[in-house]
Amino acid sequence: GSANGLSDVGLISVLSHQKLTRNRLSWYYAPPFLVLWVALFYAVVFPLYHRLPSSLSIADESRKPDQFVAERAQKLLYKYDRIGPKVVGSVANEVTTVAFLKEEVENIRTAMRTDLYDLEVDVHQPSGAYMHWQMVNMYQGVQNVAVKLTSRRSNSSSYVLVNSHFDSKPTSPGAGDDGTMVVVMLEVLRLMSISEIGFEHPIVFLFNGAEENPLEASHGFITQHKWAANCKALINLEVAGSGGRDLLFQSGPNNPWLIKYYYKNAKHPFGTTMAEEIFQSGILPSDSDFRIFRDYGQLPGLDMAQISNGYVYHTIFDNVQNVPLRSLQSSGDNALSLVRGFANASELYNPEEHTEGHAVFFDFLGLFFVYYTETTGIVLNCCIAVASLVLVGCSLLRMARESSASISQVSIWFSIILGLHVLGMILSLGLPLLMAVLYDAGDRSLTYFTHNWLVIGLFVVPAIIGQVLPLTLYYTLRPNTKISHPNHLQMSLHAHCVLLALIAIILTAISLRTPYLCMMSMLFYSGALLINLLSTLHDRGKLSGLAVYCIFDVLFIISGYLWVVTVQVLQLMPFLYFSYLFYTFLQVFFPMLGRFGHGTNPDLLIALICALGSFFALGFVAPLINMFRWPKLAHLCLGVITFIFCMIAVSDVGFPYRAKTNVMRIHFEHVRRIFYEYDGSVSLSDSGYYFDFQDRRLYYPLEDSSLNLTGMVSTSTYCDKYLMCGVPCFNHRWCKTRTKSHWLPREQEVVIPGATSLKMLSKTILPSGTVARFEFEMSGPPHMSLYVQPLDGVAVDDWSFIRNQLDEPETYSAPYQIFFAYGNDNSPLKFHIDLAKPSGDFNTPTFQLGFAASFVSYDYERDAAGLRFIADFPDYAHVMEWPTLYERYIF
Repeated sequence: GSANGLSDVGLISVLSHQKLTRNRLSWYYAPPFLVLWVALFYAVVFPLYHRLPSSLSIADESRKPDQFVAERAQKLLYKYDRIGPKVVGSVANEVTTVAFLKEEVENIRTAMRTDLYDLEVDVHQPSGAYMHWQMVNMYQGVQNVAVKLTSRRSNSSSYVLVNSHFDSKPTSPGAGDDGTMVVVMLEVLRLMSISEIGFEHPIVFLFNGAEENPLEASHGFITQHKWAANCKALINLEVAGSGGRDLLFQSGPNNPWLIKYYYKNAKHPFGTTMAEEIFQSGILPSDSDFRIFRDYGQLPGLDMAQISNGYVYHTIFDNVQNVPLRSLQSSGDNALSLVRGFANASELYNPEEHTEGHAVFFDFLGLFFVYYTETTGIVLNCCIAVASLVLVGCSLLRMARESSASISQVSIWFSIILGLHVLGMILSLGLPLLMAVLYDAGDRSLTYFTHNWLVIGLFVVPAIIGQVLPLTLYYTLRPNTKISHPNHLQMSLHAHCVLLALIAIILTAISLRTPYLCMMSMLFYSGALLINLLSTLHDRGKLSGLAVYCIFDVLFIISGYLWVVTVQVLQLMPFLYFSYLFYTFLQVFFPMLGRFGHGTNPDLLIALICALGSFFALGFVAPLINMFRWPKLAHLCLGVITFIFCMIAVSDVGFPYRAKTNVMRIHFEHVRRIFYEYDGSVSLSDSGYYFDFQDRRLYYPLEDSSLNLTGMVSTSTYCDKYLMCGVPCFNHRWCKTRTKSHWLPREQEVVIPGATSLKMLSKTILPSGTVARFEFEMSGPPHMSLYVQPLDGVAVDDWSFIRNQLDEPETYSAPYQIFFAYGNDNSPLKFHIDLAKPSGDFNTPTFQLGFAASFVSYDYERDAAGLRFIADFPDYAHVMEWPTLYERYIF
């Protein structure tokens, strides 16, 4: 009898083991499971991301008073667009556009409720200087059109500042950047001036005329204008493309009440703390007036920008035809409601009492907006992390109690799974980054630049493979029969939860606000886990039920995985949010990488975004691939998908550029170089094209075109020989990359289209006997640069420019760049430089002085040879160029 009993137990054990190896869902359910999440993205996230409000027409005004009318703004945008490119110092910018703004403001004054409001206009022409990264940014007579609207019943001395800029880059009409926000502000001003809905605080509408220069007019306003000291809150309106919604990407500093008002007033909320922390980290090749108001005026506020279609940003295609009417409506709705909200903010009566703290904020698919203070965020992150860890511990205890294993064994197995999950996270980051490195090594970066969907196969799928592969191999090669496979899967999801908890605690400890992502993910998973623990779902997959359900194969399997339904239903919101969030970042970065510079592999950034997006969006989804039989087959299929996408990427489909829509940006100067020696003789006199290529592919795509680049060399060839590597780098970005730029000699001398002059007026030995003062006068086009390089044993003791570069040698070093631009005041610039020389012998060479005169706007003609050269570029190339005279002197 006992022998028969033992044999029955043995038979049950064998049958149980066989059952355990097969108690997974059939393999053919795996593809629909994965496709479901892809379908959710395209059915929910994609349309909501691109959703815009219906536009209002002039005919709608009677039915919807006090609402923004996009058609009126569009009519103004057509006028603005017809002016053409608006480069600082050009007639278009300094005369025509200023006249346009003054005329429109006078039209508004005519229609204004004079019984309710006062309107004051001031055309401000400041001159000044500040440090912009490594260069002195000096300006003279740039223009601001400032308009103050005041309620007659208000006596508030706190103003709300609303800012946009009306200048543009060469070649670009600037209808998007920043004409869209200029006309939005004009329409908001009109509505505020005729509305019976009053406001408490005066509103200053600042149309600044030198943002692209960079950021000069805003600096002039906030440091010099008569209204600047009264400005207590800022709404900065920018465009980083053409169309789409306004992303709130910066707030503060501090002053969490600003986000409260955004929450209450923004009709179309779109923003995230993560974007703010990324932008303020400095990794983006962009800057905005917000920083100037913040740093030089201690002015808190909101920084918002349209971010769609960044491919046309700063190109000839940034025109009114590419600005959707519904985007104007979206921006206008937000701007109008925010201006009204800020202009009635009680906090502006005593702003110093509301400065402390930061805010965590984000929108959910554009449907609603969430915000809370940083302190609340710290509490939430820590509490939810601890609660998640406790729930995971309870789950592991339950697994031990319901199985034949001890708690110590379960803890060991969980530790193994946690270690494998960490390895999976490393692989999920590493495999996409490896793909990025391989494609860059094969000169195939930016293959997704036009066809963005290529990143799915190139980076997203490898991230999924890496995340799941270690666990798949573990479950396949070392099956554990002491606890059920469903419980193993629960452990894998628990491991992800524990990892998120650790990341949240660490990032919160270093004062980041982005860990709200981890908190959100843990919150929904912990909710599902709690439901499963309180119900019987958590234990449905336990091994002890195997004999009971052995007869009912399908029923047993489904019952064992019912807890998955709870987890996945509650994962819908995190999945949708994380997909939406990282899709937003991709939409920002895809076009931006066309101007990211050639020193960094852009694919690494896109791979990282895809990997992080996969980690957060699919962290509680991807491990469930192991819920199905033959999971290695699923990995094989995913690998095949990646291979197919790789083949597509190396075909013509993967060529980054397309004419008009996804252009290759090429910046160059037609340079006439004349280098004078100390005795006045000319040691170099030539002409050529100085290229600052904007993306990773450099000039290689042009080699297959009709453009003749024969003789092109790297400027690094000249760095040891000539000042500034022998090239007139235009601003700090050009100077930063001057050692990696390129020079193409040309036979014909570049014709300089305007007069220039650099004269040494005097040389005086100061009373100390070891310092000499050199006085100069400089005149020329609206954009000029000086480069100062003392020779060995000589130092700059003083000069007439701001002293930052001299007083902070740990930050700045020679050669020093002084960038000088003027708007409406072209009077010559007089300056002096004091050089210290211990020997006191100033009859020998003392310093090198470079002088660059850049004729940027189309007020100046390009010569015939230059025009022919421009015409040879392929249609997918967008050229931004100008003639420059570069002279080098030794004094």
